Amino acid sequence: MSNETLFYVCAIVLAVSAVGVSLAGLKLKDFPGKAFPVVVLWFALFVGGATTFAVLHAQDEEQAKAAEFEQAGEEIEEEQSSEPFEEAEEEAEGGEAAEEGEEEAAEPEAEGGEEASSEGGEETIELAADTSALAYDTTSLSAEAGKVTIDFDNPSAIEHDVAIEADGKEIAKSELVTEGETSVTAELEPGTYTFFCSVPGHREAGMEGTLTVK
Repeated sequence: MSNETLFYVCAIVLAVSAVGVSLAGLKLKDFPGKAFPVVVLWFALFVGGATTFAVLHAQDEEQAKAAEFEQAGEEIEEEQSSEPFEEAEEEAEGGEAAEEGEEEAAEPEAEGGEEASSEGGEETIELAADTSALAYDTTSLSAEAGKVTIDFDNPSAIEHDVAIEADGKEIAKSELVTEGETSVTAELEPGTYTFFCSVPGHREAGMEGTLTVK
């Protein structure tokens, strides 16, 4: 039996014995008489047993908790050790996407917080993430109708992307990058669109803006 079970057994025996002695004392005038040493020894035995098993049970619980804490610590260490590998993979993917975006990009032309170029119905707009807040460097972009590319630079250690939405429906979205570059391309007709970061909570914090296509 476990220490916990033995503790409860001793406690129950003590309780039953106490009731029995009380009843005997009420019915028998000379009780405990010569049996007094036996009664004292009986109670001393089970009081000592209950105390001992209570201490042992407490030690068992402490050991069990220590084992749980140790296991939790190992799991945390495993998660932390895997993070650098995941970040390295994301940086490699972001680097490849940035190279593709640079090949497609034309010569930029500054216009109200954005740099854009157009050639043969294709236009490239540049956008960057703020390093000190959950925000883009601008909340307003514009482009000519046709094939529109947004080159996105994220110098922050927090992962971001850029997605294009029209009437609540997502049209296109870039890859997630940290400290890297990526791009997103879509065929857009004249109208008003929304660009935003799709990472949960980032759009709500302010990472969105208006893309006007003429």
